[in-house]
Amino acid sequence: MANGIDPHSAALLLARLQFAFTVSFHFIFPAFSIGLASYLAVLEALWLKTGKALYLDLFRYWLKIFSVAFAMGVVSGLVMSYQFGTNWSVFSDKAGGVIGPLMAYEVLTAFFLEAGFLGVMLFGMGRVGKGLHFAATLMVAVGTFISAFWILSVNSWMQTPTGYEIAPDGRLLPGPSWLAIIFNPSFPYRLVHTVIAAYLTTALAVGAVAAWHLLRGSTNAHARKMFSMAMWMAAVVAPIQIVAGDAHGLNTLEHQPAKVMAMEGHYQSHADGAPLYLFGVPDDKAQKLDYAIAIPKASSLILKHDPDAPLAGLDRVAPDKRPPVAVLFWSFRIMVGLGFLMAGLGLWSLWARWRGRLYDAPWLHRLAVAMGPSGFIAVIAGWVTTEVGRQPYTVYGLLTTAESRSPIAAPAVATSLVAFVLVYSAVFGVGIWYLLKLMASPPHPHESGPERAPIRTAGITPAPQHVEGAAA
Repeated sequence: MANGIDPHSAALLLARLQFAFTVSFHFIFPAFSIGLASYLAVLEALWLKTGKALYLDLFRYWLKIFSVAFAMGVVSGLVMSYQFGTNWSVFSDKAGGVIGPLMAYEVLTAFFLEAGFLGVMLFGMGRVGKGLHFAATLMVAVGTFISAFWILSVNSWMQTPTGYEIAPDGRLLPGPSWLAIIFNPSFPYRLVHTVIAAYLTTALAVGAVAAWHLLRGSTNAHARKMFSMAMWMAAVVAPIQIVAGDAHGLNTLEHQPAKVMAMEGHYQSHADGAPLYLFGVPDDKAQKLDYAIAIPKASSLILKHDPDAPLAGLDRVAPDKRPPVAVLFWSFRIMVGLGFLMAGLGLWSLWARWRGRLYDAPWLHRLAVAMGPSGFIAVIAGWVTTEVGRQPYTVYGLLTTAESRSPIAAPAVATSLVAFVLVYSAVFGVGIWYLLKLMASPPHPHESGPERAPIRTAGITPAPQHVEGAAA
């Protein structure tokens, strides 16, 4: 130990920060592309059904944005895989027997499906039949969902591990049933909650783009149709997400009670009904919540459906097994607060639609623009709540985070972290700027799609094209 700093603790903290930084960047792109792929499938289906060129224009407009977001998601995801072998090699060794095959299934199913049909989706319009092109769009949308399925199964198993066996050397190996591993207790709740979050993220982004153009005086039917579709999604899905989130929270209380205690700010146990703390300042050292604003017994009512039900607090958890309350307390409130704002936006849009003022409500449009990034913020806050709440474990109850890291010195981890920050800020900063530039232009009639596909592959020269009437 030098200068009062434990080098092992410093290396662990830096490795966690590096993974948190890269996965946060990565998470926002799949959260957008999952919902956007389904939105594109809906737009193409409506075009095929109605024959209205407006839906085709919107499809081509968002297809360009999808292609960039999808590529950024793939690139940012590749980096994360390498970190399992650099910063977290012990975790890979201990849990690789379970984690490895699940991640391989994601590649063999979702990635191959997406890669096989993405080119047809992006460049096949006019080159293949309408039915085949629509099938390709559907396959890409299905592929994004399958990708979420496997990745969330991996993450859920790390939260609620089941179906494993412990080898004599301490490694975690799959038991006789892979179904017990894949469909672990928290997986269905996490899958529903996360996929709905992706749809809401996309709806709010689409709604913000449409509202932006409406505020700038656009009267074309494209912006109006985008805004109408996005607000329908917010109005219908946001309340469903609140219900799904509540069910997910009850499941978490059953399997990871310490996480819920930290989310709720319950440092102390309550024998006759626990309050719901709306706000406060967590003090982990003193194990108390300062300046608390609470609703008496409301937490017991929500979590136990009985206002007088007892709820245990972190005083029942060993100090070295407690997650950090301050981070969880605020990340959870950011996520929940934004969820209720999304539902409020949807309700406001229903009121404006009923009054016939959906396209002539500037304050509604301003709120929709302000809420544009809220889906991305909410999914990051939800991820922080999920992952920080699992601490001090990587595999809950079986493998701690401190035991999972590679024996790499802190300076080496710090160097790679700085490199990631610089490269990501440059590369993805430009990518996000380009996405915003695409969104700043409204969709128009006869909207063009992505750039043309290459007319030849490397090393193959196409034959000269015969032109009618050319000289021999």
